[in-house]
Amino acid sequence: MPPAEIAYTSAADLARLIRERKVSATEVMQATLDRADRAQAVLNCFITICRENALRDAAAADAALARGDAVGPLHGVPLHVKDLINTKGVRTTFGSFIHEHNVPGTDSVCVARLKAAGAVLFAKTTTPEFGHMVWTEAPLFGRTRNAWDATRTSGGSSGGAAAACAAGVGPLAVATCAGGSTRIPAACNGLVGFKQSLGLVPHDMAPEAFANLSYITPTTRTVMDTALMLEAMAGPHPSDPHSLGIPASGFVAAARAEGDLKGVRVGWRPYLGNTVIDTETLTLCEEASDSLGDLGATVEPMGDDMEPTEPIWLVLSTALWNARFGDLLPTWRDRMSPTLVRQMDGGAKHTAEMLARAYVQRTRIYRQVQSWFDRFDVIAMPTLTRTALPIEQRLFEPIEIEGKPVDTVRRAWFPYTHPFNISGNPAVTLPAGLHSDGLPVAIQLVGRRGEDAKLLRVAALFEQALPWDATRPVIEGL
Repeated sequence: MPPAEIAYTSAADLARLIRERKVSATEVMQATLDRADRAQAVLNCFITICRENALRDAAAADAALARGDAVGPLHGVPLHVKDLINTKGVRTTFGSFIHEHNVPGTDSVCVARLKAAGAVLFAKTTTPEFGHMVWTEAPLFGRTRNAWDATRTSGGSSGGAAAACAAGVGPLAVATCAGGSTRIPAACNGLVGFKQSLGLVPHDMAPEAFANLSYITPTTRTVMDTALMLEAMAGPHPSDPHSLGIPASGFVAAARAEGDLKGVRVGWRPYLGNTVIDTETLTLCEEASDSLGDLGATVEPMGDDMEPTEPIWLVLSTALWNARFGDLLPTWRDRMSPTLVRQMDGGAKHTAEMLARAYVQRTRIYRQVQSWFDRFDVIAMPTLTRTALPIEQRLFEPIEIEGKPVDTVRRAWFPYTHPFNISGNPAVTLPAGLHSDGLPVAIQLVGRRGEDAKLLRVAALFEQALPWDATRPVIEGL
């Protein structure tokens, strides 16, 4: 099987081909590692590539098949993991000089489960320090570029995961999402980015489990590959109280894209606490939402009843950052990301009353979002207000939409993602077409809490109606 063909073969197909002995896991891994080296030179999407371990584990996967052992659904398929997630024996830095030489003794629960399903870890992907912002850059490793255009950001904080997947370097990526960190880079790079219901995938690394906003998530090129990852990762674990009692199966069956969407009620809302969106982005997303109607769904417009949620999210997040890293500032401030330090300094001014008020507001948002599903089964909206921002864009400066400055990055570029980290609802971003600037545009679909399989089915039928698999970036050297 030619290496270029391996690059964009889905995880579902690679697993089948490996099981049928039509290609070896070692051959697939060697092609993936070679491509990773070339992609790294252009995109800077990896912090660590564990070549020796990956080839050893791929060879073990081949040996298991030769013995006739029972194998998992992802047997021999290459996997990379965002460097915020622990991987046994493989350096995990959190994008920070503080943990530059940290090598965990155990895998995170999600990684252990993916390995049990047969996936083979080959790399750790880039993240801003502790995943604190929407670009993927840090003093430890530099800046990660967009797979479609090196002058644009890859998004963040899972920008390395998204850039690598979009470049055909491994079909399976473990990402994380605390405010949009899976969906934003997936949207920037033309991928499927799924943030599941709170608790569906246990988050054993969340420092504060009960009020958690962060999720460990899949990023892939197809809905079926996302379903395969969820099927492996999901299920209760005592480390995460939200995971207990959550239904955790049926994702692969849902992703088979069977039937139509008759009886499904879709609410289309182009705004979510914002007032400006790029005209072409809006048009492409409206057309994409109409395709759900072509599949049989009832699509109705919704008014915007949402206030901006970024101020609430920022109070909650900066309080947690200060609780986690405040003691490190006296020693490490000069080697930490200035953007993280500046936000921690701002958050240090928040009072206990302000934090409690943010929790009260989170509850209000949760109830508000749930009320939408009295009328609708799925809510559709853009994922971003415009395509990937220039790579030189700064976090605290206004962005431009159609040449005009609007508001800051969090308020003006991704107002559509924060609310569902706060509410816990599942949300998936899907490619919705190419903008005239040559970059992907994405639509976000949101479902009821606990109805992740139903949301995947809608996403799979949408993907079938607007196929994207053959739309790929042209990357120098690949």
